[in-house]
Amino acid sequence: MINIITIMQKYSLFSLARNALSGHKNWQQAWRSPPLKDQYEVIVIGAGGHGLATAYYLAKEFGITDVAVLDRGWLGGGNIARNTITIRSNYMRDESIPFYVKSVAMYEGLTKELNFNMMHSKRTMVDVVQTYPKMRELRRRQLTMDIYGSTYEQIDTQELRRRIPALTGGGPDARLPVIGGMVHTDAGVNRHDAVAWGYARGADALGVEIHQQTPVTSLIRGSDGAICGVETNRGTVKAKKVVVAVSGHTTTLTETAGLKLPLRTMNLTAFVSEPVKPLVDVIVNCPDSGFYFSQSDKGEMVIGGAPDMGQSFRRDVKQHVFEDTVTAMLSLFPAFKKLKLMRQWGGHLDIAHDASPIMSRTDVDGLFITAGWWGGYKAIPAGGLTLAHLVAKGSPHPLMSSFTLDRFKHLDFVMESGTTTAR
Repeated sequence: MINIITIMQKYSLFSLARNALSGHKNWQQAWRSPPLKDQYEVIVIGAGGHGLATAYYLAKEFGITDVAVLDRGWLGGGNIARNTITIRSNYMRDESIPFYVKSVAMYEGLTKELNFNMMHSKRTMVDVVQTYPKMRELRRRQLTMDIYGSTYEQIDTQELRRRIPALTGGGPDARLPVIGGMVHTDAGVNRHDAVAWGYARGADALGVEIHQQTPVTSLIRGSDGAICGVETNRGTVKAKKVVVAVSGHTTTLTETAGLKLPLRTMNLTAFVSEPVKPLVDVIVNCPDSGFYFSQSDKGEMVIGGAPDMGQSFRRDVKQHVFEDTVTAMLSLFPAFKKLKLMRQWGGHLDIAHDASPIMSRTDVDGLFITAGWWGGYKAIPAGGLTLAHLVAKGSPHPLMSSFTLDRFKHLDFVMESGTTTAR
């Protein structure tokens, strides 16, 4: 294991003061823009959270530094910039909870490890429960989470409204009255671009090359059927190991190698309000109504809803999904009708049949994928670490052994439908 702080410029109060004397003109570049070679040991497609984390841990944990990260756009410009930055481990299945517990723990130490301020805030998530079937489901989840050390506890309606004073709707006469809540104290938020930049800076310091504006148009297989490289807008780049970490565009690339995957791509929308004074200091999740939100450090309400269940590669907002989310939110938080929206966006994510991720080698020798993330932001540290283990060692990490493609051959599904607003 390499300590990257010893091999890259350290950010600190003292370095900030020292560089202020020169007008901040002598800072080292956070990462290089080297010439693209024609061959690498490993190619990672996608300079988002999972791609950069995988490249970083390949170098840091396994000493594999001859790695190129290729992205069709700019670093951190994909789904890592199009999410609601919620970090949590309140899952249902025995296979899922330890994985996300590990990821949450890694996030809490990421600022120190990467020497980059993630602005990590351990906010706590509060689930607002409006139906008794949902309460039974979450109580069952609580009992499973207790086994793996993930925190979850039930609170009554009075305590729920005390923790969220803005929750004035959902009274006894409402169509869906509030009946109680669940509290997940391990949950938090941080700064999504800082996660991308921190991993990029750390990977670059270890020798990984990052190539922006380098779209991969197809995967290349050799005469033996194994992967042998990729075709880009800058020519052919060879590698015996290729990692596909491109979120909603996974199937677009894998189909160029003749590989079919159990994934479908859907649109997920979110939107942000104007800044207001501090109003909510927790992450609020309303699974029965189908929305969730938190307040950013700048005072904006960062709001997300359920995905559009139709298959789509679009990145804008579907009006009916937007209206459903706003209507549900105003039924519980009527005061929010005064808020003005600043921006809205849509991201596309690929979902597996059981709503659990796929981190696996494929039937094409040398080709690896990380895909199927239903809210993959929370999984970036553990996802990168465990996938790097698979690429380097050839065998799954114990935390991800249940998330390979083999589960679809043997019907060993990890059914996680119902997490957050998934329905």
